[in-house]
Amino acid sequence: MATRIDIELTSRQDEGKTFTWRAAGARQPKGAADASLFPESAEVGDEFRVDTEMDVDGIRVTQVIPPKGKEPKKVETLELITRDDEPLVTEVRAERGRGRGDRGDRGPRRGGGGRDGGRGRKDGDRGPRGEGGDRGPRGEGGRRGGNDRPRTPAKPKLPPKPKPPRLKAGKAHRNALIDSLPEEQKAVAQELLRGGLQAVRTGLEKQNEQRKVEGQDPIDEGPIVTLAEELLVKVRAAEWRDRAEAALEQSETVDLRDLRSVVTASDGAAKDDETRALAAKVRTALNERLDADQQAWVAEVVEMLDDDRVVRALHLSSRPPKAGAPLPAPVALRLVEAANASMSSETSPDRWSYILEALAHSPVRRQVVPVSLPGTVSDELKATIARHGSRLPEIAQIFGVEPDPKAGRDANRRKRRSGGKPKKDAKPGDAKADQPKADESKAEEPKVDEPKAEEPQVEEQAVPEAVEQAPTEAPAPEIPAAEALEAEQATADGGSSDDAGEDTTS
Repeated sequence: MATRIDIELTSRQDEGKTFTWRAAGARQPKGAADASLFPESAEVGDEFRVDTEMDVDGIRVTQVIPPKGKEPKKVETLELITRDDEPLVTEVRAERGRGRGDRGDRGPRRGGGGRDGGRGRKDGDRGPRGEGGDRGPRGEGGRRGGNDRPRTPAKPKLPPKPKPPRLKAGKAHRNALIDSLPEEQKAVAQELLRGGLQAVRTGLEKQNEQRKVEGQDPIDEGPIVTLAEELLVKVRAAEWRDRAEAALEQSETVDLRDLRSVVTASDGAAKDDETRALAAKVRTALNERLDADQQAWVAEVVEMLDDDRVVRALHLSSRPPKAGAPLPAPVALRLVEAANASMSSETSPDRWSYILEALAHSPVRRQVVPVSLPGTVSDELKATIARHGSRLPEIAQIFGVEPDPKAGRDANRRKRRSGGKPKKDAKPGDAKADQPKADESKAEEPKVDEPKAEEPQVEEQAVPEAVEQAPTEAPAPEIPAAEALEAEQATADGGSSDDAGEDTTS
């Protein structure tokens, strides 16, 4: 039975009459074959596919299979199907009819020539048209001769005002205090610096819980808490000195709240001549900073009035750097006149709401009288007037809106007064829920922790209500400190809201 294998010619013998071969790519099997079986062009190294048979002498090549020729590559073509020669646009022409003057068998119109002859107008009464048949210029908006009121272009938004940097105090005096203490007191002092007496108590509770799990006796908290109370005064004094020295160096740029907090804490921390002298320097730096910021504040209000940014000027007037300082009389008069002119019948209801929101916390709010009322009073505008009706009683009376007595007493205001979130689990009559521990309140009396960035200080946010010799109807009453806090919180991000109000077109 014939077997088909691939072989490779390895040599030529017997004067070219015989080829020796072996399996392609292998050493075995191998043998010899007659050269006449191969093509004349066969040479050593060529590979062929052959039929072989086994006999006594070995493997014998019986036939050489001719190699398959390469099939020609098929060339694929695309058939282009062309469209019929038809016009790209279908056009249907109407039959040519009669002219405008051709009435056929109907005869002429009554009353003369034209279509409008029977309406009392004769030929020639129409008058000549302008050059090119113009009908006259069109007004803006697409209507001929329109009396559209020109729209006020939106003012470009002011860049956001950079926030003053917070106080960055060093730790020189605190580190010196820690180094001067005995080794057994250093851990307590470090906990006091980290979180006050509460941190010491919390650390003791955790240690006692761990010792209880390990089966050891708990630590007596009394002596350690007593030691912490004694060290607290020294720790707070060292902390205040670090902050006071930093505030003195950064007095021209640091946030006023931090500068005020250092001055306020000096009464309990300055115990010797050196710290008292340092406190006096910080207090002087605060006064100089307040005077400079007060002048810059007045100049910024004037700049906003010059730029016709009434909403921004009203917001600024409610946030004086120096608590209780009134606006100068000329500036206050300009602010009143600008606010009066900005509220008229041509002002949109949305802009009315923006202006009233800013006016509600301004020191000139009781002297502002709108020039005229809007033609349409929207529900949003009524809600704004009701919300600020207690602060704008004259405006509420003009619009006939009853002030909302619950306005301004929301959860945020209660949170600011209490200093945190209201306790849900505490009952109304539970006096122990809000009562601090006696030893903690006693020991933390000279506390000078840095105020939170989001909570303005009460002492610095009293909004001025008096205007120096302002030729207005009556002086405005003073705003309580709690209401001043609400004004500061409501306008903390005044830049974005002011720009929104100024961009609203009338």
